[in-house]
Amino acid sequence: MNDQDGDWNYHLRILSNSARDSTDPASDPSVLQSVKKLHGFCKLENSDDLVARIYPQINKVFQRSVASLTQSETGTSKGLLLLAILQFFLDFGDMVLHDADPSLRTFFRSCLSREFSDAAVAEATCEFLIENKRKLLASFPNLLSQFFPLLLKLIAWNWEKLEKSFLKIFPGLISPGSFLPLFPSILDLPMLVVALEKVKRSSGSGSRVGGSIASIQKSAAPEMLLALMDEAYTGSTIGDGGDDSESEDNNTIDVADPLFLELLKDENDGLAERHLASPALNAALQAAASGPWSERMKQTLKIAPRLLDVYFSVTLRDANDCKFI
Repeated sequence: MNDQDGDWNYHLRILSNSARDSTDPASDPSVLQSVKKLHGFCKLENSDDLVARIYPQINKVFQRSVASLTQSETGTSKGLLLLAILQFFLDFGDMVLHDADPSLRTFFRSCLSREFSDAAVAEATCEFLIENKRKLLASFPNLLSQFFPLLLKLIAWNWEKLEKSFLKIFPGLISPGSFLPLFPSILDLPMLVVALEKVKRSSGSGSRVGGSIASIQKSAAPEMLLALMDEAYTGSTIGDGGDDSESEDNNTIDVADPLFLELLKDENDGLAERHLASPALNAALQAAASGPWSERMKQTLKIAPRLLDVYFSVTLRDANDCKFI
């Protein structure tokens, strides 16, 4: 083919150059377009040899993109590029013996956890999950149920645009390992929105909510350990603010607050012990209840009943089919 746009060698060179370059592959829009073009060529030709030639470069771009994900809350979004590569892995992985499971989990843990508030990434993720729903549930049955907390954050932040799409995905989140912890998580959606908006206010307008949460989660571990040690030796409870707690800025995040961390988690860890005492969250809830509701909160109050309706329908159906026994 003489036309560059139709020449797979041309697009393969773009990926090869990107894999060798020191810059972030996602920062070059031509890389995403080349991945999509090469995916189309492989579908059109249906050639094992072509897939085998293209796969190494696409895999290198995936690894480079993942490696470029940092604690930075800003910068170029990686989600659209990684989703395009994941689609290639799902469609042609069998030809090159590529197990897509680690790649999918890497996307959820390293990318979507930071970029779920990006409207374009959220929409593309929903489209990806809908398109591949049957394959994901058949080949990776625990994937969606493991990451249901992250997907609830995605929809809590983007419900207005993604309502219909998410309702198609939601039944896939319900499994024997998730149906119990999923129920209180649906009920907690308004509290989740309060927590997310509190993170947003605390992190500033130029930051991604997911990136800020990642920073909070990273810094929480040592503070939680110190708080637990203090509780063991002094009898004080995690979240005690002392006499001057009322003077603290309401927009700051207490990284040792277990309820905040529970609400903002990304993965299903079972039916965990509920941390009901949280002065910081209680204050945030009081402020949210007494002040004007945000549009996101109004949308969330519409989400929960609809999700609960689907939840009970699927759970009762599967219980009757003995899937939860």
